Amino acid sequence: MVIKSDSYARDIKEKDKKNNLHSWSAQGKLDPKVITGAEGIYFWDHTGKKYFDMSSQLVNVNIGHGNKKVINAIKEQADKLPFIGPSHAVDVRSELASRLLKIAPDNMGKVFFTTGGSDANENAIKIAKMFTGRNKVFSRYRSYHGATYGSANLTGEPRRFVSEPGIAGFVKFFDPYIYRSHFEFKSEKEASRYYLAQLREQIIYEGRESIAAIFLETVTGSNGIIIPPDGYLQGVREICDEFGILMVCDEVMAGFGRTGEWFACNHWGVSPDLITFAKGINCGYIPLGGVLVRKDIAEFFDHNTLMCGLTYSGHPIGCAAGIATLEVYEEEGLIENSKAMGKVLGEELEKLKTKHPSVGDVRYIGLFSAIELVKDKATKEPLVPYGQDTEKVMAGIIGNLRENCFSTYSHENIIIVAPPLTINKEEIKEAMAIMDKVIYEVDDMIK
Repeated sequence: MVIKSDSYARDIKEKDKKNNLHSWSAQGKLDPKVITGAEGIYFWDHTGKKYFDMSSQLVNVNIGHGNKKVINAIKEQADKLPFIGPSHAVDVRSELASRLLKIAPDNMGKVFFTTGGSDANENAIKIAKMFTGRNKVFSRYRSYHGATYGSANLTGEPRRFVSEPGIAGFVKFFDPYIYRSHFEFKSEKEASRYYLAQLREQIIYEGRESIAAIFLETVTGSNGIIIPPDGYLQGVREICDEFGILMVCDEVMAGFGRTGEWFACNHWGVSPDLITFAKGINCGYIPLGGVLVRKDIAEFFDHNTLMCGLTYSGHPIGCAAGIATLEVYEEEGLIENSKAMGKVLGEELEKLKTKHPSVGDVRYIGLFSAIELVKDKATKEPLVPYGQDTEKVMAGIIGNLRENCFSTYSHENIIIVAPPLTINKEEIKEAMAIMDKVIYEVDDMIK
């Protein structure tokens, strides 16, 4: 723990606010915490106040903070070869690609490395268009695929609006969001049939021969941890096969043990054509992302030019960190721990749903979960209108949680709970007791 003086913190904050632009924020009223250290599932501010990191920062610090194996791998690679251009062969890049292909679905053949999730999706769009020769791309409304121009057009939620008028050929469809459906389905399978029929009809109306790919977060992330109902992903796979469309699973958040599997698509036995990844590949210790590419698509580029390129594609330090991170997952049993602790977290979430009138729904898979807040359980009216939290109600709730040492973030009327995969049962219970306390205050708001 590193404790600093108030004058030190004041100086850092003043410089920060004067010189930095913070993402997704109006800058004037920002009051960022000055952070001086982090370890395991915690980080602390300059006063020594310790916070539960219950969102793994941006759902990326899966292995927790301060892992020495990854830090040492970065140091060693920096001493050995900090950078060489992507046109060269280098040991760590080759080794990481090989290891990724061993844990990926067995139809995958090669990896194209990027620096993060947004440019992973950018390049997946281009790969899909080049391979199919088609120009349209489908994605869902409740989705976030990145903030670069192509990935922002792929995104469905309001953060795409600044990139509009958009790029021609990007088409949106609705998620199988059963909790918010206008229909009462008898089962998940019935819901899947409905949403799949809607998707198939839309494909026909858009021109089946013009659609290159369907992009979907395997489990919708920041837009609510929307878990696909029984049969849905398999149905998307069948539709893609029927019309020669590529199925692209964005596993930037859901991959690398977050849901209790190496990749979330494994839960449903589905093999996508492309998988985009980032975040959990090296857990924020240094930027890295990429696209896993189906074998025959990779072979297509043996004789056709791959029109994709990045200066830092397969950066040696990033790849060294990625190798070490994969070893940490295995050595510390973090995929298994995500499954086991996911059950514990699920039990705590169900308790909240039972006891609090403001908790309309909870959704969880592994250590990937959400709490959906409502004004009325019977009508399911959201605590704040979609895209219109003008009074910053959710910001107030998140601020209250943080003041009580529970750090996470919200999106619309939903609180994300996605701690590092290193968390244990006692830590979950202690952290969720804070959540329980704060939600009582939300209950009072809706009376």
